[in-house]
Amino acid sequence: MSGMIAFCGLDCSSCEAFIATKNNDNELRKKTAKKWEKEFNHPGLKAGDINCNGCLSNTGKIFKHCNVCEIRKCCQEKNVDNCGFCDDYSCQKLTDFFEHAPSAKENLEEIRSKI
Repeated sequence: MSGMIAFCGLDCSSCEAFIATKNNDNELRKKTAKKWEKEFNHPGLKAGDINCNGCLSNTGKIFKHCNVCEIRKCCQEKNVDNCGFCDDYSCQKLTDFFEHAPSAKENLEEIRSKI
């Protein structure tokens, strides 16, 4: 595991939005918007929406879904670095999320094995 692990366990540093923002790569923004529009059923997603410094960022520059993410909100309210450090691990929200993102579970399990 490397990079910036999001509250949910995803690796932000391998996210196309994070990479496009870090490298100021407008072509990657366009490609990612088009891909995510279909993959995540986000009609009207535009290249300008693909800006993110990672879920843990306090800069305000995070992908719009992260602003409404229940997992992110929960971790912030509980003041934990990510779900791997939560006493309620693994809650139903997280278990449901793992069905779509098994790598997130692997990352959080690795974190939990070290605490």
